[in-house]
Amino acid sequence: MQAWPVLRAVYREQMSKNASRQRNEQSSPIPDKLYFRIGEVAKLCGVEAYVLRFWETEFPQLRPNKSGTGQRLYRKRDVELALRIKRLLYSEGYTISGARQVFATEIREPQKKRQPELPLKRSTEGEQIEARLKKLRSEVREILGILSAPPKRQNADGSPAREKQAKVPGPNLFDS
Repeated sequence: MQAWPVLRAVYREQMSKNASRQRNEQSSPIPDKLYFRIGEVAKLCGVEAYVLRFWETEFPQLRPNKSGTGQRLYRKRDVELALRIKRLLYSEGYTISGARQVFATEIREPQKKRQPELPLKRSTEGEQIEARLKKLRSEVREILGILSAPPKRQNADGSPAREKQAKVPGPNLFDS
């Protein structure tokens, strides 16, 4: 009969450890720093450093900078990505290839998450602005045409030089 109190104590202890571990996983605040070393990221994520190095080989999105001495320097977004990878693999039960597919589908379909744009309301002011823009575009095209035209030759006195036409011997193909 004395086994029950011992079992209850063990059960309570395990439940409190699980609850504290879940709280740590959910609310692991990332310090406000520019760079993190691999040991710090390993502590924040609750994994070993070699796991992070392995994830770098498996997930192309996880690419920390390296210092001049070759030490990995993780940015805050890298730490967030490592935490997300851990959640996908350990909590949600994805395989590594499955987690890769999750990231691939997010890259392919970002527009579905965005809200569609609402059409702008037309007003007289908007039409005036649009007319001014069209006029500016046409003026810019004219300037571009002037700038892209070959330069005109001038004589020494500043008068326009006449273009010399090359004489082609014999009849021309287009002459009738």
